[in-house]
Order: sequence, then structure tokens, then C-alpha cells
Amino acid sequence: MTGAGKQRAVRLGPRSTAALVLVGAVGVAGFGWPFLAPPASAVSAHARDAPWLFAGLLVLLVAVVAATISESGLGPKAVAMLGVLAAAGAALRPLGAGTAGLEPMFFLMVLSGRVLGPGFGFVLGSVTMFASALLTGGVGPWMPFQMLAMGWFTMGAGLLPGAERLRGRGELLLLSGYGFLAAVAYGTVMNLAGWPFMGELASNIAFLPDAPLATNLARFVTYCLATSLGWDLGRAVLTVVLTITLGSTVLKSLRRATRRAAFESQVTFDAPAT
Repeated sequence: MTGAGKQRAVRLGPRSTAALVLVGAVGVAGFGWPFLAPPASAVSAHARDAPWLFAGLLVLLVAVVAATISESGLGPKAVAMLGVLAAAGAALRPLGAGTAGLEPMFFLMVLSGRVLGPGFGFVLGSVTMFASALLTGGVGPWMPFQMLAMGWFTMGAGLLPGAERLRGRGELLLLSGYGFLAAVAYGTVMNLAGWPFMGELASNIAFLPDAPLATNLARFVTYCLATSLGWDLGRAVLTVVLTITLGSTVLKSLRRATRRAAFESQVTFDAPAT
């Protein structure tokens, strides 16, 4: 009896890929509409309503993507691992909450996405952020944006090159570099979810619906530097430190668990010897 194929929790099929592309396109619009919509457009005219509308739409789309990926191969063993990793990530997040942006869950998401692939990674990132929001009471219009951003973050780790061959220090350096950049990017895109709400509270950095792109871009950069860069760097540095120090052990454990679960291995029986 033999098993075939590299073990992954979920393999993305055409429908799953199409669903991810769709939610990605809507997500880019949901996050980036302040820069994408012309000043005279109807979206800019409803600057206070647009984030809420996009938040409601993202909830539905993330659910559709999770369901589509599940239909393409998220079996009982993968669901069990999803539950364990999501619970672990949700439990890790509050440990550093409120302390210079230190969030140890990020390194676990990077390593899990690396081992289990982009499809599983997207579902894991979204479910983990949803569970942590329930755990910490952080439910609000920002939650769908957090779910999508974390889904992207974890999925990206599964798309990194060398998944089958790169091991050891080289892999840890690759994951550390990705984790640093992605942790900063996560904070930056999440700023886009809240920045349009500022109104005139801080006139020199607030979003102006009738201003040109260059003006709003400069205001957004100033907003990021003034409000979140310290938190983003703290999150990024912690992700690198944990990946370097604990990454090898966690990667081995995840790969061992994946092999034992044999998510997608096809069992065949050899013909008896004659």
C-alpha cells in the first residue's frame, strides 16, 4: 500500500481560485477606495457610508470563499487542524495586546501558511481573526477587514517559493523577511479601514473626499507615521524573533502532523507478487 502526492490540507481548484480572486478584487476596492475613487465620484460623496458598506460585503465574500475552499477538499482531518491552529492563534493574540503592537499570533500564521498551503492559509487567517475578535470583544465594522487582511497575510506565506525543497536557515530567513514585511503591510492596510472615518478631527492628516490623489496619499502616509508605525514595527520585529528562535521546531511539528493526517494521500493497493 502506497501514498502519493505532497501533503497539503487544501489544494486550490478553479472555483476556489476564482473565489479568492473575486474577494481579493472587492477587498482591494474596500481598502483602497479613498485612492481609487475620483474626487467627484458617488463613492467619495458617501465617504462616511462606504466603509460600512464594504465591511458588510466583505463578510459575505469571506464566507463564500471559505465555503468554496471547503467544498474543494477541506476534510475532517483538515477541519480538526484548522480548529486547533485557529484556537492557538486566537489565544496568542491577546498576550501582547496593548504592548507596542506585539502580537505573537503572526509568526504562527506565517509558519502554518507555509506548511499547509495558500488555500488553508486564507481560511485559517480569516477564522483565527474572527475567533480572536470574539475572544477579546473586538467585534466591530473593522473585523471583516481584519479577517481579509489576515487571510491575505497567511495565504501569502503559502505562496512563497521553495515549499518542497528549501529547508533550514534559508527557509527561516525567507519566512522572517516575509513576516516582517507582511506584519508592516497588515498594519498599513488596516489603517485604510479606519482612516476615512477621521473626518475633521485631525485636519492635517484626515481623508478629504474632494482632494486629489496626491494630497490624500501624503495625508495617509503622515497618518501611518504618526499613529501606527511604532506598533507595526513592534509586531514585525516580534514576528522575526519568534520565527528565528521557534520556527524550526514549529515547522517540524506542523509537517509531522500534516504527514500523519495524510490529508490528500490516495491509497492504492499493490498487486500481489506472483
